Amino acid sequence: MALAALRGDKTVNELAGQFGVHPTMIHAWKKQLLDGVSELYANGASKPEQSEGPGTGELFEQIGRLKMELEWIKKKAERLA
Repeated sequence: MALAALRGDKTVNELAGQFGVHPTMIHAWKKQLLDGVSELYANGASKPEQSEGPGTGELFEQIGRLKMELEWIKKKAERLA
């Protein structure tokens, strides 16, 4: 959304209506984008830092487990109904 606001193809109010957020949020994200761009190019071609969160493989594994649990719960609910 910040990129769309920066492009200026649509007004902030149009973007807010399209994405269902408050115009103030779009202004804040646009400001963050503009402030962060200078840092991105100031560091040269360095790699972005890796987040310390779970990896993609772990997330897919968790999604698979949750889907299996959901199917099991649905079957149990059908038997009880």
